[in-house]
Amino acid sequence: MVLEQPIGVFDSGVGGLSVLREIRRELPAEDLLYVADSAFAPYGGKPPAVIRARAAAIVRWLDGRGVKLVVVACNTATGVAIDALRAETETPIVAIEPAVKPAALDTRTGVIGVLATAPTLASARFERLVSSYGANVDVLQEPCPGLVEQVEKGDLAGAETRSLVERYVRPLVERGADILVLGCTHYPFLKDAIQAAAGSSVRVIDPAVAVAREVGRRLAALNRLAPPERQGAERFWTSGTPADVRPVIVQLWQREVDVGRLVAD
Repeated sequence: MVLEQPIGVFDSGVGGLSVLREIRRELPAEDLLYVADSAFAPYGGKPPAVIRARAAAIVRWLDGRGVKLVVVACNTATGVAIDALRAETETPIVAIEPAVKPAALDTRTGVIGVLATAPTLASARFERLVSSYGANVDVLQEPCPGLVEQVEKGDLAGAETRSLVERYVRPLVERGADILVLGCTHYPFLKDAIQAAAGSSVRVIDPAVAVAREVGRRLAALNRLAPPERQGAERFWTSGTPADVRPVIVQLWQREVDVGRLVAD
């Protein structure tokens, strides 16, 4: 039955759980399949061809499990691979991208900061975002090497994590940014540290809520929403070692879960 098909969500690792939790809040009746491509995380250090190949392999794997929609819960994969993915599958795809538009509309100082991986900031898709919506504001771009790895380890508030966050955030604030855009799905798990480094007068935007709402709109338009009386379930896979990845998923998802081993190529 179409109405019982799951939604597939994937990321280079555990960061996409920040998107998954918003989808769960928005769509409690839906079954969700989550893939953490942990054996290849972080995507930020990989050549574009590798990222495209991994994203395509995971989408094929999700298609094989009958998903009705795929969510690319990874800004790097969106920036590098989304056009190729949409050309390769008939399954509807919702992708995430840095929330430059709302930040540009809401800034008071005319300066916004984008925290992201280097490939996201270097992508043609991000360049189009800035060209389309950032013409009248100063868009400060800050690559943040090391932050994804800290989240993958489950270190959200340790001294090393706080030091990295401070290193990336403070220069943006000192240059006048009053809004910071989280341009990587791992970063919402560091939102408390980012907010502390930025100060209470700076707004931090997580685009995951908007993605979850778009998933709901797309499924409604396709008449593929699950019956509202259902209680949706989640299932998790990783291309890494499940015994290593599971404790971090449990920490971030805040619930005991089973994690299967993904083989997708």
